[in-house]
Order: sequence, then structure tokens, then C-alpha cells
Amino acid sequence: VDESLEVPKHESVDDLSADSVPITYVPARNTIFLSFATAVAETRGAHDVFIGVNAVDYSGYPDCRPEFIEAFEVMANLATREGVEGGRLRIRTPLIDLTKAEIIQLGLSLGVNYGATMSCYDPAADGGACGHCDACLLRARGFADAAVDDPTRYSKSSTSDL
Repeated sequence: VDESLEVPKHESVDDLSADSVPITYVPARNTIFLSFATAVAETRGAHDVFIGVNAVDYSGYPDCRPEFIEAFEVMANLATREGVEGGRLRIRTPLIDLTKAEIIQLGLSLGVNYGATMSCYDPAADGGACGHCDACLLRARGFADAAVDDPTRYSKSSTSDL
């Protein structure tokens, strides 16, 4: 984490832009996750690797796009014994085309306790979500669109009326 960089804050999800890679991008994060998962899958004889990337509200992260996932799957099948010996590893992305509201509804149907989850890029010292970063705004919009109460605990210093 580079403490010298400020997490961008906005008043509304409408202020967000996916035209460029945001400063909150972690270089090659999903490449690293998928690389480790591919290695574990191969050693255990698994043929499917799952990752929760989302391309609908992806905030401009290049490693959440379908093109990245497809390219990684090709690479994984060229770089593993399973792949070169005729098997096939598949990268599964069950959330990739879902809206945030659909993801929230799916999670609720599976028993997810969203009160125990955090999306905030810049939580306050009191542990509450900031309410203004991209992740907070997208999460709040997802709960609103799903017509579900948002259990997120926002910091007392948050002035957002989410």
C-alpha cells in the first residue's frame, strides 16, 4: 500500500468513470490469484478454478474483464501438464455478467451475512466504511437497486447520505 496516494472520493456513483485504470488498481492482483489457484488445481487434479470478478461494475480494473479471463485460461492450458497432455482447465466466473444488485440477491439466497463484509477501499479509524470511495458507492447502489437494506456500517465521519 502506498500511503502517499489518496483514495479518490465521490458524492455519487454517477461521478465514477471507467475510462481509465483507477489509482486503487493493484497491479496483476487477479493474475497472481489465478496463478496460485491454477497451481493448486493442477496438484489436486481439479479442472475448474473459480474467481469472483465482475465486468459489469468493474471500476476500470483490467484484470476483471472477460478478455483477461479468456487469455488467462489459454495461457493456463499452455503452461500446465494437464493442458499440454490434452486435459482442460477452465476459469469459471459466475459473477462476471451480474449487476451488483444480482450479486447481492444471489448472496442472500446463499445465506451471505453482508453485515460481516467490507468493500471500502479507505475505511475510517473507527472501522466504518468511508461511504465515498468507488467500492462504497457501487455497494450502496447495488443494495438500493436490489431493494435490500444496506447493513454496511459507515463511519461517523462519513457525510454521504447513502
